[in-house]
Amino acid sequence: MATRPISIEDHERIAEAIRAAEAKTDGEIYCVVAHSSDGYFFPAAFMTTLGLFVASLAVAYGLEAWWLTIRLPHFVLAQLLALVSTLILLWLLPSIRIHFVPKRLRYQAAHANAVKQFLGRNVHRTQARTGVLVFVSIAERYAEVVADAGIDAKVGQHVWDGVVRDLTKHAGDDQLANGFVKAIEAVGAVLAEHFPVTAGDTNELDDHLVEI
Repeated sequence: MATRPISIEDHERIAEAIRAAEAKTDGEIYCVVAHSSDGYFFPAAFMTTLGLFVASLAVAYGLEAWWLTIRLPHFVLAQLLALVSTLILLWLLPSIRIHFVPKRLRYQAAHANAVKQFLGRNVHRTQARTGVLVFVSIAERYAEVVADAGIDAKVGQHVWDGVVRDLTKHAGDDQLANGFVKAIEAVGAVLAEHFPVTAGDTNELDDHLVEI
């Protein structure tokens, strides 16, 4: 997924896309990009500890098969040194932790962060419950569209799945800003269809991309 920083110009493009989309609807669009949704130290530590345990069993059986012996205290000490070294490495190099975490757990963390942003940014507090969060977590290669109750009642999940697929593809091609612009346009079109702009509509959420 994207690694290139989002420039000031890209931020302005995304903000303009939000304003243009919201000009045609009473709905609200909010965009968040997270560089990572978790520190992953403890999940990575658990998985590597489990891996070291399995590896030590394999070594023990291998030594026995070759008629070699090693004193138990020395074997345990070697295990502890390997474990401590691994934990120190995980502590000093945060960027490698996620590679030891199963994809399911990464997606769970990213989804939890999306929900947290949806609630924490008050996307659920719009007057007509028509707020939509467009969320990307780069480290997990994860994207999600979270829609409030007023929209979910009228729009099927398959619509948002299509937006996510396109956004993820752009992000994978290192075109995250373009992906956000396209996603905003697609979400705006859906909102305009079901919640066209009415007289007296007010802007209830900030029109910019939040980086966390």
